Amino acid sequence: MDPTGHLVDPTVRNEFIKGVKTSVETAHKLECPTLLVTVGNELEGVPRKKQHESIVEGLREASKIAEKTGVTLALEPLNVLVDHKGYYLYSSAEGFEILREVNSSNVKLLYDIYHQQITEGNLIDTITKNISSIAHFHVGDVPGRHEPGTGEINYANVFKKIDEAGYRGYVSLEFRPLKDPKEALEKVKKLAP
Repeated sequence: MDPTGHLVDPTVRNEFIKGVKTSVETAHKLECPTLLVTVGNELEGVPRKKQHESIVEGLREASKIAEKTGVTLALEPLNVLVDHKGYYLYSSAEGFEILREVNSSNVKLLYDIYHQQITEGNLIDTITKNISSIAHFHVGDVPGRHEPGTGEINYANVFKKIDEAGYRGYVSLEFRPLKDPKEALEKVKKLAP
């Protein structure tokens, strides 16, 4: 989705909502049911509580558009330790808290397994306890954001638990392959249940 109008800043909320409307129109043309939402970098000198409140208020307003049009907005926490220094929303715990406050079935979380392994670990427990609030997954191994099987995450087990939890949505492979891309893809397919 167009990053215009960061959710942490209520003074640019109208730009964000305008971006949601434009993105929803494009999503319908492309038959895309889910749009990724980022919140922007943390605002210096503004209490986190105020930024959190701004995100909730902005998503509540955007949820009305999503509900009316049948699109799901997927809020993405990103790690701030390696890739996205300064980004506001880094933990899935706060992401799920935001979702509870927004209280819309059309606003869910994009759970990026790579980012959350770096940020908080405890992947399987967090995923299975919150599966109904997850709209989409991104996949990459730690360290390096390479294909599953090259790092510390036991992706065969993670994929199995996601499947057992009843998730039937998409899982995006968002990694930098160390091998030939086709070979990396074949390796990942073998990890799926």
